[in-house]
Amino acid sequence: METAAETTTEGSAAGPAPDLRRRVDRALTRIVEEELAGLSGRSAEAVRDAVLSPGKRIRPLLLLGAHRAAGGDVSEPAVELACSVELVHAYSLVHDDLPCMDDDVLRRGRPTVHVRFGVRTAILTGAALMPMAVRLVARAGEALGLPDERTRLLLHRLAVASGGAGMVGGQLLDLRAEGRPVHADELQRIHRGKTAALMEAAVRMGATAAGREEDRLRRIGRFGRRLGLAFQAVDDILDVTGETEELGKAGGRDRELGKATYPSVLGLEASERAARELAAAARDDLEALGGDRVLEEIVQFVVRRRR
Repeated sequence: METAAETTTEGSAAGPAPDLRRRVDRALTRIVEEELAGLSGRSAEAVRDAVLSPGKRIRPLLLLGAHRAAGGDVSEPAVELACSVELVHAYSLVHDDLPCMDDDVLRRGRPTVHVRFGVRTAILTGAALMPMAVRLVARAGEALGLPDERTRLLLHRLAVASGGAGMVGGQLLDLRAEGRPVHADELQRIHRGKTAALMEAAVRMGATAAGREEDRLRRIGRFGRRLGLAFQAVDDILDVTGETEELGKAGGRDRELGKATYPSVLGLEASERAARELAAAARDDLEALGGDRVLEEIVQFVVRRRR
């Protein structure tokens, strides 16, 4: 769930596809203000803080890149659909930072939601973002003119990636693995759930919304899964090698918490090699699919990032 790449304090000029990311940021701002109409005070501010703090927006960019690679247009409804996965990601970060989880006090270079607004408000903020994401998928599906069964498939993909077979299950495995030896296979199960599942869902959702048939989605899903694992491997490495000022969060927290990470299981050198190999495999999948500029930029960013 937690990734160092989104903890930068820089604005939208950093990272892949800056023009498209600015469109995502504008859409997120509009969506949040629409959803918060009639709600004021600390609750509304907590939602804004969780969703609109500066980030790389990797997951919505993955959806839009896959959508375009499958023949879709990057229209405003498609951008709104992409924002749904960012809302889910934002919810996961809010809950991941809670004292009962990883107890982090910094996120993206600023105090975490529970530090600023209290634990109860943070829990409710995360809970509010999931139904917002579901409504957004339904609205985007209608605006895109998708058949009902295709919109239901989009909702299904998002729900599975967010639940016990995805992020929630991966986070539970992550917590259960703290402070004990973990084998490489178990480590992969953890990271496939807590990080790779939503990235895989994002690319599958983008291709599905563009009309890509189910039997042609396997490779693009594998691309998202491999990229997600590479992303997490680099994130684990940065927790060891990065500084708090660069990461926007406390470095070395994985070791303090006894987390199962690529470096703790494989060692630093083998982890760096694994990240390169996973990214290369994802790049091979992308080339076989015909490529896409945004997706190619994301792959390059994953292997080169330093925060």
